[in-house]
Amino acid sequence: MSPFQLVYGKACHFPAELDHKAYWALKKLNLDMKAAGEKRMLQLNELEEFLLQTYENNKVYKEKVKMWHARRLVCKSFVPGQKDLLYNSRLLFFLGKLKSRWSGPFTVKTVFPHGAVEIFHMHHDQAFKVNGQRLKHYYKDTANREVMSAVLAKLIRGFTSS
Repeated sequence: MSPFQLVYGKACHFPAELDHKAYWALKKLNLDMKAAGEKRMLQLNELEEFLLQTYENNKVYKEKVKMWHARRLVCKSFVPGQKDLLYNSRLLFFLGKLKSRWSGPFTVKTVFPHGAVEIFHMHHDQAFKVNGQRLKHYYKDTANREVMSAVLAKLIRGFTSS
């Protein structure tokens, strides 16, 4: 039931005068319902094409972002006997900039194919498994300080002379 019928108890009909005025207004404006329907279908098709183009642009954007991130990924390969640092994500005692979250160095004992790495500390003989994403290579022993200081001295002399 319509609200009008609930209140007044009878169906709501427009007066004949109002119906007649609406008919003459349509006739005066020369509205062709078939042409209006075709125009509306064209508008809906354009909207659907715009939506499909938006989906395609979004797909292209996601592929570009994925490629951008893939180029910046650093492939980490671990070998047994290699020294690595472990990222401590559970360090909650001292929040701040002065406490390093990298601990170690640890020595790699076993590398598993699914990304896990078994490491142990030199002072403790207890080995444990960690995710390979939490490790990074430890380069302290590999860098030659004399060569690096000579290169830096040349660079500094080059900047001060110019």
